[in-house]
This record gives sequence, C-alpha cells and structure tokens, in this order.
Amino acid sequence: MSVFNLSDFADHEQVVFCSDEKSGLKAIIAVHNSNLGPALGGCRMWPYASEEEAIRDVLRLSRGMTYKSAMANLKLGGGKSVIIGNPRTDKTPELLKAFAQAVERVNGRYIAAEDSGTGVDDMKFMSQFTDHVAGIIDKPSENGVRSGDPSPATAYGTFVGIKAAVQERLGRDSLAGLRIAVQGLGNVGFDLARQLKEAGAQLWVTDIHREPLLRAAKEIEATVVAPEEIFGLDVDVFAPCAMGAIINDQTIPQLKAKIVAGAANNQLAEPRHGLALMNKGILYAPDYVINAGGIIDVYYERTGNFDRAALKSHIESIYDNLMEIFARARKEERPTGEVADAIAEERFKR
Repeated sequence: MSVFNLSDFADHEQVVFCSDEKSGLKAIIAVHNSNLGPALGGCRMWPYASEEEAIRDVLRLSRGMTYKSAMANLKLGGGKSVIIGNPRTDKTPELLKAFAQAVERVNGRYIAAEDSGTGVDDMKFMSQFTDHVAGIIDKPSENGVRSGDPSPATAYGTFVGIKAAVQERLGRDSLAGLRIAVQGLGNVGFDLARQLKEAGAQLWVTDIHREPLLRAAKEIEATVVAPEEIFGLDVDVFAPCAMGAIINDQTIPQLKAKIVAGAANNQLAEPRHGLALMNKGILYAPDYVINAGGIIDVYYERTGNFDRAALKSHIESIYDNLMEIFARARKEERPTGEVADAIAEERFKR
C-alpha cells in the first residue's frame, strides 16, 4: 500500500511510523500542516482491524485538526497520532514510555493530547519523557479546580453548537422539549447529554459499553437503545459522539433527524455525504467546527496565563462560527462542510 496515493494523504507534511518491539508499540504520528503553528492533536488508542484502517484514520484526523484550529482562530497547525491496540488491555507504562520517546524524536512539530483511549494520567506519565504533551495542567472551573482533561470544553462547545444549529434549522432559541439522540457516551458524549438534559431535551442514547448506558438511564433519565437503532429514531437532532465515518450510504437513508450535530471527528465517510444530507433537508454542523472546544482549552493552557473567562468566551464563539457557515451555505446553496473548508483554507493557506 502506498501512503502517498491514499485519498486521505491530502498533502501531509510528515507521517511517522513508530514501533518498539519490547513494549509492543505500533503507532503513527501525522503532521498535516504547520503554517499557523505546531501541530497539536490527540493521541488515539484503538484496536484497528488493519494497519490500513489506522493509517486512514490518523490522516483524516490530522487533516481535521488543521481545519479545526484554523476555524477556531488558533495559532496551531494540525496533527494527530494513533496507537494500534486495545486501551483496556494493551496499554502499559512501557508502551506509553516508548510512544512518548517517539513523540520527542519529532522535535516539537507534533504535540500530543488526550483522545479516545487515552487520558490525563497517560499524558502526565508521558510528560516524564517528552515536553511535547498537553492537557495535563489543572485549571480553574465553576466548581473549583478541574484536571487538564479538555473533554468538558469539547462537550460545552458542542452544546453551544447544537443551540446554533437548532436556531438555524428550527428557528428556536430553546432546547426544551427537543428530541435528541446521542451516539457514544464517553467523557464528551455523557457530559453533552447531561447538558442537553439540563436544557430540557428528551434523550435517546447508545454506546458499545454497558456501564455508561446504565448511568445515563439512572442519572439523566435517558432512553437506551441498541447501537443499530440510533440512526432511525424520530428525533430532532442526531448527535454523533463516537467514532468517525458514521454518516454514510447505509446510515443516511435511515436518518429522520433534521440536524446532525455532535462531537465525533470525521463524521462524514466521504465529502459527498455532506451534499446527501443537504439534499435530504438535514442541517449538518461541520464536526471540526462544533467540537473545537477541546483544542481551544488546550491552547489556552499552553499560553501559560490561563484565563477562564477568555476561554469560555472563545468556546462560545463556536456559535457565531457556525451561524456564519450556515448563512453562507444557505446563500450559496452549498453543503455546510464545503463552506467550512473554504473558510478554514482561507486562514491557514494564506
């Protein structure tokens, strides 16, 4: 397989394949673009079915980070990394050390942070072996102090973005009484569901793990459904908060929601699926715009002068970014994803 010929290669500046026989590490670091600054992006650990699947995922995620940071007006480039393995059974201190040393060898062009399968404790451990990690510093919050985990910021930004999409598509300021399906109840998905419940929404949820479903049913009175049922529910909003490529030829015909707006990365399996959503009358909130809260959070951490009020205001600008995209897409009769890409490229290519 030629990496250069993959459609997802998309002019990446650097792709590094990392391995360590002793720890069993198999990982990939991808730097898509560094025009605006160093490439900051999460480290995902996942039991990919094949190396090709892992390569495609890291390339798509890395490119998305370039566009995400540009749309959020951050002085950052785009990068991502993936570790091939099951985070529940394969993650060891030796493996994390080997990966941190691999990050160090990239000499600061890539900065790692938390993602699916990794957390704050993992990043803190890795910081013993490289300076190029983020999301590890405790931050002030409404309830005192929270960890460096950026997922609360991601969830809040997604919540704000859903409100923008509801205003655009349904003409409503309030989420009270709206029916919302949340796919994926990890740190971000569960926190988002909690905020939606507090805003008065009715929730249907699914996840591949049983524990968060039990918690959602008990704590936020959500209705639990099987993973394959989540797409066809008669709801107002479908919020993907799990893995990518879930908006595709198989799922789009099932969708009854008027809005697709969630925290997952790379929700469209292919760019053409944005047009398919538009033709079906479904408003799509481009994923890298709506889920930018986490990267904004980490960016403010790295300034060395954390300002909680400024961070909150910056995250809330996601609402205005989306409304600009929606208005331009409506005027130009183009898919929202195409419009978002055009705006981002104007910023990081100039």
